[in-house]
Amino acid sequence: MHVPSVIEKKRDGKTLSDSEIRDFISGYTSGSIAEYQMSALAMAIYFQGMNAKETASLTHAMLESGEVFEYPKTAPRVVDKHSTGGIGDKVSLALAPLLACDDVWVPMISGRGLGITGGTLDKLESIPGFNVSVSRKDAVAQLEKIGVVMMGQTPEVCPADKRLYALRDVTATVPSQPLIVASIMSKKLAESLDALVLDVKYGSGAFMKEKSDAQSLASAMKRVGKAMGVETHTVLNPMEEPLGQTVGNALEVQEALETLRGGGPSDLRKIVISLAAKVTVKADAKKLGQWLDDGTAWAKFEQLVDAQGGDSSRLDRFASIHPAAVVKDIKATSSGEVAAVDADTIGRASLALGAGRSRADDEINFSVGFDQIVKTGTKVTSGDLIGRVHAAGDDAAKSALRQFRKAVQIV
Repeated sequence: MHVPSVIEKKRDGKTLSDSEIRDFISGYTSGSIAEYQMSALAMAIYFQGMNAKETASLTHAMLESGEVFEYPKTAPRVVDKHSTGGIGDKVSLALAPLLACDDVWVPMISGRGLGITGGTLDKLESIPGFNVSVSRKDAVAQLEKIGVVMMGQTPEVCPADKRLYALRDVTATVPSQPLIVASIMSKKLAESLDALVLDVKYGSGAFMKEKSDAQSLASAMKRVGKAMGVETHTVLNPMEEPLGQTVGNALEVQEALETLRGGGPSDLRKIVISLAAKVTVKADAKKLGQWLDDGTAWAKFEQLVDAQGGDSSRLDRFASIHPAAVVKDIKATSSGEVAAVDADTIGRASLALGAGRSRADDEINFSVGFDQIVKTGTKVTSGDLIGRVHAAGDDAAKSALRQFRKAVQIV
């Protein structure tokens, strides 16, 4: 295969063959195709797209770049959830342990932050000692013991996606439907699932800005899931404002912990329950809500933390584990009703604070971000608290505060 010719073919909007796609991904995984060449192809795909057949070929190539999970014959129904990403989206932290309260296994392979959206692995690692590097063998053993594992990709599971995932984040090719479909579905299909629910976001704080694009993405992922024999559900959710009232790694974990103990913001709880209900065996929405309220889901999360190297006894004091150097109140400068809280603007402000990455090797600052974010529709008076910024220094806090004010419209 002449690599530049394949890149040129897609650059010019032509259809790549199954063998061209598979050979390219195989070469990238082995190292014979350079990072800059994969970057060029990713950008060509971003601008020219891929048809359904090409997308399926890319998904299969990435899946076949590694190994898949294998379970004992006595295993129960195996399920998972994936979100296409959004600002303040901490759903997985509450949903995975909640699902495990039912008679299912949840082998959740998650990723790190992409673009302005946070990653589940980054959030989990804000829990002291929590180990996301779990082998397939240990993951299956943990599933047999407590029914849930939350982990990163192992070296042998979809290695092509692991490399491409990081590359997309730093080459501005994240919002590409074929790349999103292949990334999500290759990882999830490697889990050997019986059922999958996909939380497809659209709006200001999502990769898909228009609902029609989200519907197209949902349909594409559902087709791939069906072709692989996996019961696949899709749910479209708006992302015009941040989900819940926090944005930032440790701050979002704290909010997820509150949800697991029967509290938390109503919009977060609603999405957690609605997604879980799609793939459970015995539980309906009422039962799932009961497990959040009566401590069942909380106990499962404690088991999860302890099983993966964390100390669940510290969860009660989690809010004090990652204090930001500077915390500033943000107050309304006028009275009226909150007409908008722009998720994209807040996501970018959080990224600038250090809650995300501009380069693949950037360190995450767990403590920074925003909390007590006002919700659309709230009536406020001048001087009321509409949010707080958590920053590493005064200058960063002032800059983030200015951005936050631009995001919140009061009329």
